[in-house]
Amino acid sequence: MNIQTVITNHDANFIPAHRVNQALTASAEKRVLQWMAYRAPRWLSSDQLTMLGLSAQIGAGFGYALSRYNRYALLLVILCLVLNWFGDSMDGTLARVRCQQRPRYGFYVDHMVDIFGSVALMCGLGLSGFVHWQTAIAMLIAFLLLSSESYLATYTLSRFQLSQGIFGPTEIRILLILGNLALLRSPYSTIFGHRMLLFDLGGTIASVCMFATAILLTVRHMTQLYREEPLA
Repeated sequence: MNIQTVITNHDANFIPAHRVNQALTASAEKRVLQWMAYRAPRWLSSDQLTMLGLSAQIGAGFGYALSRYNRYALLLVILCLVLNWFGDSMDGTLARVRCQQRPRYGFYVDHMVDIFGSVALMCGLGLSGFVHWQTAIAMLIAFLLLSSESYLATYTLSRFQLSQGIFGPTEIRILLILGNLALLRSPYSTIFGHRMLLFDLGGTIASVCMFATAILLTVRHMTQLYREEPLA
């Protein structure tokens, strides 16, 4: 393969943050993505995969909105989540395999796409009728807060934490797919004798966990930075 890598002055001076992924599926996922990247057709580019990931996430939001009228639209959501995994996870791997990395462009675009895609997904979920809009908004705010902490930590600590504990983006997609399959059976769950929407329960737990994680990480990273840069 003849691949020309163009390095600008900005790229030469830019030091990418160390990527940390300790998620449950991280090791197996990395091997699968590399296997696919080496066999990907030459016409396929990382930019096309990024757009596929965004389009699929928007499509998942659209599928959730449609599921208000036909529950089987959740199958479209599941398909879109799989396509989102392929596009969002493969774009960086393909760039690394082909030595076509654009670290500043890639980091910025990939995560802005994640934000816009997540807003579309949560808006669709809020319109689905499977969750109260208050829960959908709480999940979105918690996600944006946790994302902001992650991006600020990447800049200040030069370490990009892709996962929190055993949970990463892939694990979240798997949980969403399992949740959608459960919705096809019934949109309700019973806890302590009380009947409530399944996604209200899951969304509340997810929101609390994300808020708590953001607070704990903020305290930890603020303490670390204070120790590294104490007052004179």
